[in-house]
Amino acid sequence: MTELGAAIGEHVILEHGVSGFLSRLSDPFWFQAFGAVMGMDWHSSGITTSVMGALKRGLNPRFSDLGLTVCGGRGRHSLRTPDELRSFASKTGLNGVGLARTSRLTARIDNNAVADGFQLYQHSFIIARSGEWVVVQQGMNSENQLARRYHWHSTLVRDFVSDPHAAIVGINQGTILNLVDARAREAQSALLTIAREPVETALAEARKLTMPCRHDVRQKDVDLKRLGAVLAVAHEQELRDFSSLLLVEGLGARTLQSLALIAEVVHGAPSRFSDPARFSFAHGGKDGHPFPVPIKTYDESLAVLRRSLEAARLGRMEKVEGFKRLDRLIRSVEQRRAPVADFEAAMHWERTSSRALGGSTAFDSQQKQPKKSRQGSLF
Repeated sequence: MTELGAAIGEHVILEHGVSGFLSRLSDPFWFQAFGAVMGMDWHSSGITTSVMGALKRGLNPRFSDLGLTVCGGRGRHSLRTPDELRSFASKTGLNGVGLARTSRLTARIDNNAVADGFQLYQHSFIIARSGEWVVVQQGMNSENQLARRYHWHSTLVRDFVSDPHAAIVGINQGTILNLVDARAREAQSALLTIAREPVETALAEARKLTMPCRHDVRQKDVDLKRLGAVLAVAHEQELRDFSSLLLVEGLGARTLQSLALIAEVVHGAPSRFSDPARFSFAHGGKDGHPFPVPIKTYDESLAVLRRSLEAARLGRMEKVEGFKRLDRLIRSVEQRRAPVADFEAAMHWERTSSRALGGSTAFDSQQKQPKKSRQGSLF
């Protein structure tokens, strides 16, 4: 997962720059699709820790080339964020004290000022050499074991105590005390002396993503027209041959299906990520939903991404450009042919092909009596 996540991230940086990558990380729909295309459980809160952990391990060693670093993480790793930011600042000339203060402030706001019952256990601070940053952090509600993810982006923060979030991901739990709501000015002033009245939340005005408390992917979770275009490009002979030509690779149908969804993660507009579950049709999910991770396809996808990046470093951009053309082809097929995926048939094909493709889940290597997972259900 580290290698695939880093390779996709590097492709996004190559195409859109570091700022474009940070902007996507602050978008909850893109973030969820990114985790799904990497093979994570499409609905799970584990996407947050897995994606950020993979990016930290995969991108940090390439800081000199890419110009960004991932600080912090889950649990005890989150406590190291200020020290990691100060170390980063000493190498780049940025204000380390200011960055450390920003890290603590974002954590305290979501832990304390937004009184929604979620206690943070994950805090990741992604910082670019330019000083632009994104915070992705997550809290757990100990009573219902649901999680909530908070996205921040420095370009959107005008005031830390007035609607500072880029997005909040979680299920609506009714009225809460939100002291960083733009309408909470009077309450903020009053709290300087004594707490008075709770303020009704305005989180509905933030861009939010709510995921179901179930593992299985259902037809209603997927935009069938968009999935239909991906399946047509990958499995119809005429389109498949043309797609392979675009990527300058001789690829099988199943690998093309995965690469088509990866290409959309790299090049797609924000409006394309309203159905994150669709991206689980790239590499399945480690929980077996919508189908086990096809290891052979996963490895082939990673190999193609690596070859394109290696060629790009040598100035040969035809493979990278091929991904861009593949994304355009999918949208063209979607618009002109308007294919609609047969969801049940697609699921049947994936499951019956799973063994041949090395289908695997996280449960395959567990003992007969595995320990109960401490990971909460997403939202």
